[in-house]
Amino acid sequence: MVVFVLPSVLRRWVSGRTEVKVFAVGADRDSPPTLGSALDTLRRTHPMLEERLRDEYGRIRRHISMIVCGENAQGLGGLDCALPPGAEVYVLPALG
Repeated sequence: MVVFVLPSVLRRWVSGRTEVKVFAVGADRDSPPTLGSALDTLRRTHPMLEERLRDEYGRIRRHISMIVCGENAQGLGGLDCALPPGAEVYVLPALG
């Protein structure tokens, strides 16, 4: 299970909720889920939210930062960032 923690500007796409939980799996039995696979699941469950997080090429939008385990996901491999069990992903507007 992965929990996306959302800023107020994105909550209208999920009925005002502060968190959205999705089930993400790895590419195979021995691989952990990645941020990309969690976002793929989010696309199926909350497509309006997911399209505000990723661009038409599937990349995280420039004005969005995702924090995984206290670190910016960009520095952890971006969409290939491995997510530990019960990961919380903080979605933030990127700072200039």
